[in-house]
Amino acid sequence: MKTNLRTPNASFAPLRRRAAIGVAAAAVCTAMALGGIVSAAQAEDPAAIDDIILLVGADESQRVVNWYASAATAQVVQVAPTDTIIDGEFPADAISIPAIVSPNTVNGGYNGHAVISGLAENIQYSYRVGGDGDWSESYAFKTRKFEGNFDFLFFGDPQIGSSDNIPLDQAGWEDTVEVSLAANPEAELLVSGGDQVDTANVEAEWKGFLAPEGLRAVPWVATIGNHDVGGKAYEQHLWTPNTDRSPQYYRSSNLTTQSGGNYWFEYKDTLFIDINSNAYSTSGAPGVDADEAHIDYITDVIEEHGAEAKHTVLVYHHSIYSPADHANDRDAKERRRDFPTAFSELGVDLVLQGHDHAYSRSYQIKNGAKANPDEQPGASSVFQGPGGVTYVTANSASGSKYYDLTDPDVAADPNYGPDPLNPDNHWANSVENQEHVRSYVKVSVRDEHLTVENIRSGTCEAPNAAVEVGRVDWCGPDNGAAEALPVGSIVDQVVIHKSEAKAGGHRKDAAAPVTTEQGTTTITTLN
Repeated sequence: MKTNLRTPNASFAPLRRRAAIGVAAAAVCTAMALGGIVSAAQAEDPAAIDDIILLVGADESQRVVNWYASAATAQVVQVAPTDTIIDGEFPADAISIPAIVSPNTVNGGYNGHAVISGLAENIQYSYRVGGDGDWSESYAFKTRKFEGNFDFLFFGDPQIGSSDNIPLDQAGWEDTVEVSLAANPEAELLVSGGDQVDTANVEAEWKGFLAPEGLRAVPWVATIGNHDVGGKAYEQHLWTPNTDRSPQYYRSSNLTTQSGGNYWFEYKDTLFIDINSNAYSTSGAPGVDADEAHIDYITDVIEEHGAEAKHTVLVYHHSIYSPADHANDRDAKERRRDFPTAFSELGVDLVLQGHDHAYSRSYQIKNGAKANPDEQPGASSVFQGPGGVTYVTANSASGSKYYDLTDPDVAADPNYGPDPLNPDNHWANSVENQEHVRSYVKVSVRDEHLTVENIRSGTCEAPNAAVEVGRVDWCGPDNGAAEALPVGSIVDQVVIHKSEAKAGGHRKDAAAPVTTEQGTTTITTLN
């Protein structure tokens, strides 16, 4: 359930850019059980609460708290401005938000979530979860200005458990989250590339994923990967706003035993759309094609909300311009056929992907082709013309698994061959990188440009599970020929200059000087 911290009788719809003036009405707390609704108050013993995570809401004035509980008590999230808490005691007028508590059909116990609406900007809030007088530890998050610039961090495939050593995977993942937030304390969102865990329903892996303290301070933007989809644990641990759980957005249309769905949210002037790429084109038949359904969904969201957004960011797991082992997977070929033209026509700016455990950053891609043949590999500044889209694939954020870069293979896919300017790379990618060290991506959102940086969060030293257990036999730049560079050093950086503010998802033609590694040139975008 959700409660608004501003107005006493506010609706549960997202509130944008309104002053904070009051407190909220209480909501009804229920527990959903298979076959019916059971009152959460039926449980007599207090619940042990853990696995707490802070999640993104429908806009910048919302946060969601999700957790695991041992019993279905009348659980609530209690919230108050941090400066009103004295000696660890929440004030008497702290808001208590009744939760929706549902049976955990995978591991027993229960999962709960509560939506906090109507947060004020530039306030630090503290929160805790509990009921019947038993409370979790308290945590804090800070809201920022509700308009203007912001940064977010993007993480590829923690996939806790994939090295067959959960503690090592967890150590690398905790270190990346800690390092990235220490270097970027003003980051406002943590965005997932999918595959939070290796096996969907193994609770020990979820506990490893949820271990970083930063996941309780900065909202996580969940994305479902192929290792998350095989059970209900993903949905039970990671609530998402504005979610469409229609069968076509689930793998095999299975809503009973699998997780899935598409969702969207707005954050400041950016529209985020997140799709379940586990549901993809298999039959090719009109009307039952999952890729077609995804495109229709993205189209509907952009038509309804895109006009008020300066930037549109699309997130899903399966990289279509993949640099490594998954480059020529059947589903990658299908999506390369189905997605790019639609994304260009809809005015998508940036596509964030995971799955291939290696880093890549595309050229500006328009309608499934390089927008300008003269754009140079590794250019640090590019100019986005009409229909230009940048695709980013994230490397492993935990070090649990890396995939080595693959050579373009026209026999496997004649449409995904070498880059004429850099034949070692696939034609779509300006940069491809694998060093067997952990990294994350920082995206800086500004009025007229986006900056994308791939940043090292580890070295060849521990924690680096895949190296420690011998899953890879080299580490460092140039296939291990050079020593690993320090934590915080930049693998790749690009400034994506926009031609003009968006208007209904489309942009006008323009050209501007662009600084590349080779010097300054003028790129005229091809239509």
